[in-house]
Amino acid sequence: MLRYDDGPIIQEGVMPISKFWALTVAVAVGAFAPLVAAQQFPTRSIRIVVPFPPGGTTDVVARLVAQRMSESMGQSVVVENRAGAGGALGADVVAKAPADGYTLLMHNITFPLSSVAQTLAKRSPFNAETDFEGVSIAVYVPFVFTAHPSVPAKDIKELAGLLRGKPDLNYNYGSTGPGSAMHVLGESLKRDGKFDMTHIAYKGAAPLKVELVAGRIQFGGDQLSTSLQEIRGGQLKALATTGSRRISVLPDVPTVREQGFPALEFEGFNGLFAPAKTPRAVLERLQRETAAAVKHPDVAKRLTELAAVPVGSSGDEQKAMLLQLMKQFTPVIREMKLD
Repeated sequence: MLRYDDGPIIQEGVMPISKFWALTVAVAVGAFAPLVAAQQFPTRSIRIVVPFPPGGTTDVVARLVAQRMSESMGQSVVVENRAGAGGALGADVVAKAPADGYTLLMHNITFPLSSVAQTLAKRSPFNAETDFEGVSIAVYVPFVFTAHPSVPAKDIKELAGLLRGKPDLNYNYGSTGPGSAMHVLGESLKRDGKFDMTHIAYKGAAPLKVELVAGRIQFGGDQLSTSLQEIRGGQLKALATTGSRRISVLPDVPTVREQGFPALEFEGFNGLFAPAKTPRAVLERLQRETAAAVKHPDVAKRLTELAAVPVGSSGDEQKAMLLQLMKQFTPVIREMKLD
């Protein structure tokens, strides 16, 4: 024991009571600081990164959601297009952003497929499974295979038969980038249909559609809302949809399963993601705002016109779907050795 003439007896190695309480308060304040910040969220503008050029479905959905969120949250929500590498460039920006809810990613079916392709090629700058948190599936959007009207086939089954019989036709198909949904599906279709086409990659759905409508490529595909107007106007021909059932706006277009290509079946989506370790309270606030945005009457009406179905799912449902799609297509991508 040590004794000081001007103070109490203090056991050696034991922290004085005053210092103990000061440290306790400091720890408590530090623990509650993130919670307080989450409860006050947002206090500044939010950025939604779209990894494709303006004009595609993902971009349109992001802007509709951003506008409503800006109005309801009292802070500006801006959309930033960061196209490149089949959507990986924009996704990487978000993966490396601070996990505070102020930088988000709006992506689609290409996200899980491109992530698998780049991971298998050992050049992925991020891990889709561990570097992101799901916020919400904003909408379901059917994926449709399309062709230029000059292609003498009414569906993908006829297209496969045509190219098997006439390999000298040298058809080209377009995608939104290496490892994108259309790239994976195109290579899978070639394998299962036993025919060949040349892959041409673009930076997004909008430039792909321009080339397809112009007839510089013969075949392609993307979310239905990207090309619905051109399909209705006869500038493009719908050959198949990828969902489990036919869609109401194109009731005469058969599904991939109906045509003998069950491996191509999946539901298209657009969803919001945040960097991993974003506070749970912030994720929950963003989920509520996303759900409210897509279900707002004005936004829902616009989405319906785009053949999109408003969803507003939980973040856990979003993450589960991402992992399921990665599991579904990993064997195909590994076998195809996609670049």
